[in-house]
Amino acid sequence: MPCGEDWLSHPLGIVQGFFAQNGVNPGWEKKVIEYFKEKLKENNAPKWVPSLNEVPLHYLKPNSFVKFRCMIQDMFDPEFYMGVYETVNRNTKARVLHFGKYRDVAECGPQQEVDINSPRTTTLERQTFYCVPVPGESTWVKEAYVNTNQARVSPSTSYTPSRHKRSYEDDEDMDLQPNKQKEQHAGARQAGSVGGLQWCGEPKRLETEASSGQQLNPLNLSSPFDLNFPLPGEKGPACLVKVYEDWDCFKVNDVLELYGILSVDPVLSILNNDERDASSLLDPMECTDTAEEQRVHSPPASLVPRIHVVLAQKLQHINPLLPACLNKEESKTCKFVSSFMSELSPVRAELLGFLTHALLGDSLAAEYLILHLISTVYTRRDVLPLGKFTVNLSGCPRNSTFTEHLYRIIQHLVPASFHLQMTIANMNHLKFIPHKDYTANRLVSGLLQLPSNTSLVIDETLLEQGQLDTPGVHNVTALSNLITWQKVDYDFSYHQMEFPCNINVFITSEGRSLLPADCQIHLQPQLIPPNMEEYMNSLLSAVLPSVLNKFRIYLTLLRFLDYSISDEITKAVEDDFVEMRKNDPQSITADDLHQLLIVARFLSLSAGQTTLSRERWLRAKQLESLRRTRLQQQKCVNGNEL
Repeated sequence: MPCGEDWLSHPLGIVQGFFAQNGVNPGWEKKVIEYFKEKLKENNAPKWVPSLNEVPLHYLKPNSFVKFRCMIQDMFDPEFYMGVYETVNRNTKARVLHFGKYRDVAECGPQQEVDINSPRTTTLERQTFYCVPVPGESTWVKEAYVNTNQARVSPSTSYTPSRHKRSYEDDEDMDLQPNKQKEQHAGARQAGSVGGLQWCGEPKRLETEASSGQQLNPLNLSSPFDLNFPLPGEKGPACLVKVYEDWDCFKVNDVLELYGILSVDPVLSILNNDERDASSLLDPMECTDTAEEQRVHSPPASLVPRIHVVLAQKLQHINPLLPACLNKEESKTCKFVSSFMSELSPVRAELLGFLTHALLGDSLAAEYLILHLISTVYTRRDVLPLGKFTVNLSGCPRNSTFTEHLYRIIQHLVPASFHLQMTIANMNHLKFIPHKDYTANRLVSGLLQLPSNTSLVIDETLLEQGQLDTPGVHNVTALSNLITWQKVDYDFSYHQMEFPCNINVFITSEGRSLLPADCQIHLQPQLIPPNMEEYMNSLLSAVLPSVLNKFRIYLTLLRFLDYSISDEITKAVEDDFVEMRKNDPQSITADDLHQLLIVARFLSLSAGQTTLSRERWLRAKQLESLRRTRLQQQKCVNGNEL
């Protein structure tokens, strides 16, 4: 096994060691993956790997080992690359075998050139994902990851940072020096034969490009290149992710944690520009890729770096306070879960009190908000998603900042969220549905391209009179389909493609929402604070950070608990339903039974119980009775349907 190499700073040296030992025997690739797996199992090793989410790109050394927490926004076509190739020394005629895996550029010494006719050359295939930071990721999540990361990095520009770790937000106002960085990248790179690079570009759209050396700030959003983030105002890098194994396991909108080799090679920008200039002289009918497609699929690596993936895993969640994998068999996870479950009852009581204050003293609405926040689609029966629990909080003050401040409370509790202000202008002009751009051959994102377990808060209190145009009607339809079927139909021009999702939708409205909802609860404030902002701020500041973290663990963990109903309780519920139908056949339907079972499910889980008890069933009936009575009272007062 290779030793003496720094696996964080020089991972390609490790790869070279295994390749040199095993030659063309494909077993060397598995040994590389096993080596890095073992390294990451060492004590706190993942915390020492620099993350593109926290560390600005110009602080990271080219070809170093990095990690990235991201969502797959798009998948490009597979591309060919030279898995193994041979170089010949022009003077001595000596031949050397090289590996092409984890690289964008063919490595050649000053006197070497690639022998494109060598029988030992092998062409392999890899998949490219376009990945963006997790949309809507909460500030507390970002901060927690920054604080746990122990990676030590240095800037590649001439200034020295005041601290080792910097987030993208910290780095926005820095004045970069493009020329020095360009020289440094060029100096850091061993000589590479331009002849070899040109050959690399010939197979099926092999991407052998990197930094233009001109746009060095990864947040330079004035660039004409659209980073294609689903949500407005997002920050951080987008990455082209090269995957070598098991890429069929991944799909669009999956959230991943990637470990791989960073590629930001500036040499190739010249090559790409030359190729584009040359292609403009050719007959357009002979060009397989349009100029727009080349621009989108081969952006400057300073703006969209490349990661050659060594290890990739789908994330169940992005809550940094919990173990990454909530696997029951794993002892650490078992200890963590059992320890937390033992103190669940007081945490629930405190959370209920906290949310009651946030909902202006309404404890019944707070109960339903807890059930909503832990709800999740646990299975699908045909097209019906089971477990979704969209709540419509009606009775909210019109045109007030209440929803905005309530959303801020929710933001402090959940790992990812988005606040959608449902105004006529927004509905008519915002792009909700992702669509396929065939000219650029990419999926253009929309607001509803969100990962699982995102909280979507829709503020309907801002809706004024006005006319919805055709895009506005389509957007309302898209929201309705999302709520009802937990799916978004992406627009591929000639057809719609259905993407299942698992998004928690919470709607605030004055009367009954225009959108469908599983449950409507009418807000009954017990107090009206004279200054809403001051009231909500004092509520947040009164909660200890340790208690807030318990709330966050509680809401994430309970989504992953198993749940079952015993035969005995099933029979009791059936008998109870028959009795309710006898007493009031008009108002009790099969849908009401389904609603009761959903409320009972999440009520049980909220108390840490993974099976339904008679007590929880009765409590669910009580809550539903109180909610319905409140709606009836409001209907009588207003004289209209809520």
